[in-house]
Amino acid sequence: MYRLYCRAYQSMFKIISLVLPWRKPELLEGENSLRKLPKMIRDQEIRHVLIVTDQGIMSLGLMNELLVGLRDYGVNYVIYDKTVPNPTIENIEEALEMYHAHACDGLIAFGGGSPMDCAKAIGARVARPDKSLEQMRGVLKVKKEIPPLFAVPTTAGTGSEATVAAVISNSKTHEKYPINDSVLIPDVAVLDPLLTVKLPPSITAMTGMDALTHAVEAYIGRSNTTETIQCSKEAVKLIFEHLYEAYTNGTNITARSHMQKASYLAGVAFTRAYIGYVHAIAHTLGGFYSVPHGLANAIILPHVLEYYGSAVHKPLAELADLIELTNERDTEEQKAKKFIAAIQQLNADMNIPEKVSGIVDSDIPLMVERALKEANPLYPVPKILLRDDLVELFDKIKE
Repeated sequence: MYRLYCRAYQSMFKIISLVLPWRKPELLEGENSLRKLPKMIRDQEIRHVLIVTDQGIMSLGLMNELLVGLRDYGVNYVIYDKTVPNPTIENIEEALEMYHAHACDGLIAFGGGSPMDCAKAIGARVARPDKSLEQMRGVLKVKKEIPPLFAVPTTAGTGSEATVAAVISNSKTHEKYPINDSVLIPDVAVLDPLLTVKLPPSITAMTGMDALTHAVEAYIGRSNTTETIQCSKEAVKLIFEHLYEAYTNGTNITARSHMQKASYLAGVAFTRAYIGYVHAIAHTLGGFYSVPHGLANAIILPHVLEYYGSAVHKPLAELADLIELTNERDTEEQKAKKFIAAIQQLNADMNIPEKVSGIVDSDIPLMVERALKEANPLYPVPKILLRDDLVELFDKIKE
């Protein structure tokens, strides 16, 4: 009966999603495309922006050219650089004070998924000063337009430059949860591969596997559209063709560019088709132990796909065919297993472990509860899992 309720909820939400005001960000693509952003901001008559980033970005000097451009075009800016991995409520509220103190009228998110999540949440609080982040948790709780948001990803993984989601961490309860609303989709996304050249191999690997997880979970789910199917397939193909090259040869601009496009396409796919239990479990690990999100996804993905069993044989077989892992004599099950094995091999080639270390057995019941709360009934997964299933999955992924 519970599974029937979940499917009914998902079907209803899929119908509702058909009439939601979806949009895609305007794209600035290619080498040195960041140089076009200051003029675009000035032309929109935005006079004072809050730039949301982190200390790592500041130390690398990746924003220097942007800051010069903003000054040249007469756009004032103030920088919030205290964003932490898995941005906290404290981060967001602190940056919000800065936004208001400097009379900002726009936001630039510059960095990986964490600065983008932080900037989106700041925008939500600007739009809804009457609501706390906790009150906007879930789906369609913001409802009002946020300030203009310009997303500049420096990793190729989260796809946040294309998505409805901001993922927030409560440092007091160790809970990590999403705020989902179409108003959080950035207005502009800058896909400049030069910004990703200095990414360390480990970050390249983890963020790339994050993008793969987005594409795969969207593809195997039950809320696909013609567009999300195409975006997922293109992203999967690009990742298998270019991630390892970007990992081993970070200065390969072609590989970096293709990975940025793959991340964006996967973001477009999952913002409409949603994700699944891989993300629900990964979010709990991030909340409890600050496990990097991409690393958690990379480890969990093959375990969850194996656990789904026959429910995912057909779509995984299609993906295996897409990346040319199969021959005509293979059954769907054999093809699906080859695809899962390819994920495991890619992880191994990039030194990503098979298990998550540090999971405390006594934490598992609460993590299971939170993962189920996130996933059910919203995520249109190929197979509805219950408490005992997630307990078994946690047992499989823990070292």
